[in-house]
Formats: sequence, C-alpha cells, structure tokens
Amino acid sequence: MARESDPKAGLEQPEEDRLPASWVRRIGRTGLSVTRHIGRAGVLGGATVLALLHPRDHVRETFRQAKAIGVDSLPLVLLVATLSGSILAQQSGYQFTDLPLWIVGNAVAAGMLTELAPLLSAIIMAGRVGAGIGAELGTMKVTDQIDALRTLGRDPVGELIMPRVVAGAVMMVPIVILANVAGIWSGWLTGMVMLDMTTHEYVYGVRNYYHSAALIFSIVKGVFFGITITFIGCYVGLQAEGGAAGVGRTARNTVVAIIVALMILDVVLAPLYKAVG
Repeated sequence: MARESDPKAGLEQPEEDRLPASWVRRIGRTGLSVTRHIGRAGVLGGATVLALLHPRDHVRETFRQAKAIGVDSLPLVLLVATLSGSILAQQSGYQFTDLPLWIVGNAVAAGMLTELAPLLSAIIMAGRVGAGIGAELGTMKVTDQIDALRTLGRDPVGELIMPRVVAGAVMMVPIVILANVAGIWSGWLTGMVMLDMTTHEYVYGVRNYYHSAALIFSIVKGVFFGITITFIGCYVGLQAEGGAAGVGRTARNTVVAIIVALMILDVVLAPLYKAVG
C-alpha cells in the first residue's frame, strides 16, 4: 500500500532559517516589557507628584527617611570621597610630571566637583539606600501590606514613596557638598605628604579651577541622582513577587537598574555643565 503523503512534509524550515523569527519575537517581547515598565513608572511618577500637594500629611515620615537615607549614609560616602580625592591627587602628580605642581589642585577640584563627588556618592547610595528601599517595599508587596493600606483608605504613594523621593532629593545636596570638601581636603593632604607640594601651590590650583557654576552643576547632578535612586528603588520594590526569593531578586534588580540609570543620566546631564558655565 502506498504511504500517504504528509501534508506538512517539506514545510519545516531549517533551524538556521527560524533564528531570525525568534530574534524578532524576543525583541518584540523586550520592547513590550520596556514600554510597559515605562508606562507604569510614568503613572507612579505622576502619583508621586500629586502627593507633593499634601506634604504636611507626611512630614514626620519624610524626616525619618532623610535620616535613614542621608545621615546614616554619610560616613561611608565621606570615606569613599576621601579615598577618591587621594587617588586623584596621586595620579595627577604622577602623570603630569612636566607641569607645575599646582595642576594637582586643579585636577582634584575639577574631578571632584564635576564628576566624582556626585557620581560616586550616588553609586554608594544605590547599593546602600536603593537596595534597602527595594527590599523593604518588596517585602511589603509580597506580604500584602500595601494592599492592606489601600483597604484602609490610605495612600501608599503618599506614605511610602513620596517621603523617600523627597528625602533622597534633599539629602543629596549636603552629601555632595561634603563629599566635595572631603575629596579636595584629602587631595591636599596627599599632595603635602606624597608629592612634596606646598599648601600655596595646591590652593592656587584649586582656586584656578573653581567657579560657582561647577559647584552648582555638582549639586544639580546630586539632586537628580537622589530622585533617581529613591524612585527606582520604590518602583522596582513594588514589582516584587514570589516570596522571599522574589525580594532577593528585587534587591539585586534595584541596584542594577539604578546604576544603569545613573550612568545614562550622567551622560544626559553632561551638556548642562556647558550651559551653566
């Protein structure tokens, strides 16, 4: 008996021919996921802005978050800033051997004010504050505490998110200023001890570079970074699911998302220095 022909015979495509289609599907799924997250983040951001219309309802929580975000993070930030200023002074002295020593003060002031103080402070805050916010809100999400707040007629955005975002934006101002001071001071101490500089040479180099626009730029970057750290920490925390393992993934994803966002934001804000300068 003749074997019946299979209508699907010859229709199967080789694996190599199917790969482009799988890539398209993967890109499409990724694009839909990114669009969905952007939309959710936009809605959450709008709700956070609306919650600012009633700041008196959450003053106590905002001060509590300011202490947790800013004051408790200050020792670690100052340590990193001090080490950064010292490293920058050493590398400047070793690299610019054919230039006068006052260039070390110029390089330290430029590096700390425009880049290292705000960015390194933000990265430290991402690991310490961002991960903590993500894990905290993630735990509340998977244990239905946020749904309980809504059931009681309370606004989770006003109680949990707005105080953290405001505290992050406000506390980054003194943190960045103190990080600049610590970095420039440690650069001076390193220059005196290791590079045989005089205080006059170092101060001349710092004053040769310093202008108010550089400090304003440093503070503005810090404010944007503070908002980014706290808002992303809150948003990623609210997406948590899957119990304790989900909370662990949330903390990891929070740090990764914040650091990527900080680097992108740093690139976007770079032209602002030319504008304010």
